[in-house]
Amino acid sequence: MAVSGARGPRRFGLGAVVAFIAALLFAALALLVRAAVQPLVRIDRSTDNTLHGFAVRHGTFTSIMRVISDIGTTPAWIVILAPVVGWLLYRRLPKLAAFVVVTAAGSSLLNNLIKLIVGRARPHLADPVAVAAGKSFPSGHSQAALVGYAILVAVFLPAVPRRRRWLLVVPAGLMVLLIGFSRIALGVHFLSDVIGAYLIGTVWFLGLAAAFGAWRTAEGKRPPSPTEGLTPDRADRLSPG
Repeated sequence: MAVSGARGPRRFGLGAVVAFIAALLFAALALLVRAAVQPLVRIDRSTDNTLHGFAVRHGTFTSIMRVISDIGTTPAWIVILAPVVGWLLYRRLPKLAAFVVVTAAGSSLLNNLIKLIVGRARPHLADPVAVAAGKSFPSGHSQAALVGYAILVAVFLPAVPRRRRWLLVVPAGLMVLLIGFSRIALGVHFLSDVIGAYLIGTVWFLGLAAAFGAWRTAEGKRPPSPTEGLTPDRADRLSPG
C-alpha cells in the first residue's frame, strides 16, 4: 500500500503537467485563431485547399471520410456510451458510470461554450463535399473522439490482459486521428480546429480523471494508473465473466 501511495502523487503530477502544457498551448492557439494571425490562416487554408482538392477528385476517399466522420457525431457517441453506462450500473460501479456521463456531457458543453467565445466561421470552399452548421473552433467531432475513446480505454483497460492492452489503445488512438483528419478532408474544419480540439479534450479528460482519482484515494482505494485504467481493482466487475 505504501508503494501505491507513493506512485499516486507522481502519476497525478505527470497528468497535471501534461494538462497544464495542453491548456497553455490551447489558450495560445485560441488567441491566434481569434486574432486571425496570417501565418496560421495561411497554413489552415493551404491544408484545407489541398485536402479538399483531393476529396473533389476522389469520390471513394470522400465517402470513406464521411463514414469515419459520422462515427464522431453526438448521436453515435450516445449509442456507444449509453450501453457502457448501463453495463457499469449493472455491475455495481455507479461512480465509474457517473464519470462517463459527466466527462462526455461536460466535454460537449465546454466545446459549445468555446465555440461561442471564439466565434470562428467554418471554411468556405467553392465546391464543398460536405456542410456543417455552427462555429468552427474547436472541432466538436475531434474533441468528442479524443474524450470518448479516452473514456473507453480508461474504463475497460483493467479488464484487458496486459499483453493485449495495445489492442485497445492503438485502435482508439487511430480512430481519434482519423476522425480529426476526416473533418479537415471534408472541408468543414481547419487544421487548427482539430489541434485545438485535441488540446482542450486532453485538458478536460485529464482534469476529470484526476478528480476521479482523488475521489478514490479519499476512500482509501488504489489511485488510477495510465497503464491500468481508472479502477485497477475492479477488473472482475468490468469483464463479462
